[in-house]
Amino acid sequence: MPKVLAVADEVVEQLWTDQVHSYEVDLIVAAGDLPFDYLEHLANALDRPLVFVPGNHDTDLTGYSNVRGLWTKDGLPTRWPGPTGAVNADERVVDVAGLRIAGLGGSIRYNKGPNQWTERQQARRARRVARLAGWRRLRDGRGVDVLLTHSPPLDCGDEPDAPHRGFACLHPLVSRLRPPLMLHGHIHPHGSLKPDRHLGDTRVVNVVGHKVLEIPTAVGVRHA
Repeated sequence: MPKVLAVADEVVEQLWTDQVHSYEVDLIVAAGDLPFDYLEHLANALDRPLVFVPGNHDTDLTGYSNVRGLWTKDGLPTRWPGPTGAVNADERVVDVAGLRIAGLGGSIRYNKGPNQWTERQQARRARRVARLAGWRRLRDGRGVDVLLTHSPPLDCGDEPDAPHRGFACLHPLVSRLRPPLMLHGHIHPHGSLKPDRHLGDTRVVNVVGHKVLEIPTAVGVRHA
């Protein structure tokens, strides 16, 4: 039964200490807005793969390509500004640690910062993720196990203020992918409990701070 350490938005002090070694997990997933050196620390300390999507306070990571270990942007060699060794799942479908993860980073656009999208822009990106997941499913019969996003769906764990409004386009994406689990950040608990929610059979979990989640093996080999 794969076990995942999910983190987002708030640095957890105990994870900076030796206490991190008590976490026995198979994979680390990050839902955005965390220092990249913190993510690198978690991956190195636990010696586990890390999959992430960027949040609206993260560096703009669009346009970077890696070919045989060489990073480029606009055709020119460059340094990758993201966390070393991590898998950026934004607008992608990746297979890591026996799980198929679809990713969609960023928040609703509320100013001119990076990793912010209008509803129309995010809907276009969501359709690309759905197509990629469909091609993978046609190829090997496997569906998506985890949908990893920074923002929650509209009216499903979001907030009424403009910067923290969720995306309406995540509803049809969840309906099409039917992942057992959707993990998101962006919505800070501020000391209150943020209960899990459900969209159909998909459990929607706010992972701000950190959560350890066990994923049944059947999810890892789920056929759509």
